[in-house]
Amino acid sequence: MDQPVISGTAHDPSGTRFAVVGISNMPTDWAQVFRSLAGADLTLTLTAPPLAPEGTTPERVPVSGPPSMSMTPPSVLGLNAYLMYAIGKAARRRLQDRLTSRGLRLWHLTVLAILADLGPQAKTVLAARLDMNASDLVKIVNDLVKTGHVDCDRDPDDRRRVVVRLTPAGRSALAELNADIATADDELLGPLTPEERDTLASLLRRVHHHLDPSPAGTPAATRPHPG
Repeated sequence: MDQPVISGTAHDPSGTRFAVVGISNMPTDWAQVFRSLAGADLTLTLTAPPLAPEGTTPERVPVSGPPSMSMTPPSVLGLNAYLMYAIGKAARRRLQDRLTSRGLRLWHLTVLAILADLGPQAKTVLAARLDMNASDLVKIVNDLVKTGHVDCDRDPDDRRRVVVRLTPAGRSALAELNADIATADDELLGPLTPEERDTLASLLRRVHHHLDPSPAGTPAATRPHPG
């Protein structure tokens, strides 16, 4: 099957670099196309190898990672949803790197943060706050118990309820993790001044509050102020 899209970078003998994008809606001999380009004193680096016609052997072309030049179409830079998606991917990758290095996931961080902000929580209340299935919450809490970040006890007033508490070790681990995640913020927001970062954070909290209302049965007063 022919490759409908091929992209990469190229540079001429002077070292000038530019993007190369090949798009075809009809059967295309990409090997022949790029053989011709290579014969024009261009050095090519492609994100995918060109395919030769069926029954022939394709010519090998050096393959590397994504193009170094931005391929973002200018027209989408006016779409806030697109920008938030693209920036969110970069932020998520950095956040996951910080969490993974400590053997944690985003849900672990969220549970630790809620316990630090609101104090001990019954498992049922914690699951409701997180809008999470109770069995999934149990797995997250068990992970944190094993690492010594939280502990669980029966509620003396209602033995059917299990209360989850943040341990001193968990509080220290959360502080270290928050400081580590702050370095990811610095990487992402490098072009912004401190004042611009504060403004952005305030606006993001307002949008987050708009999209994430209090779960059913959760007092709104316990949620952070969006400002």
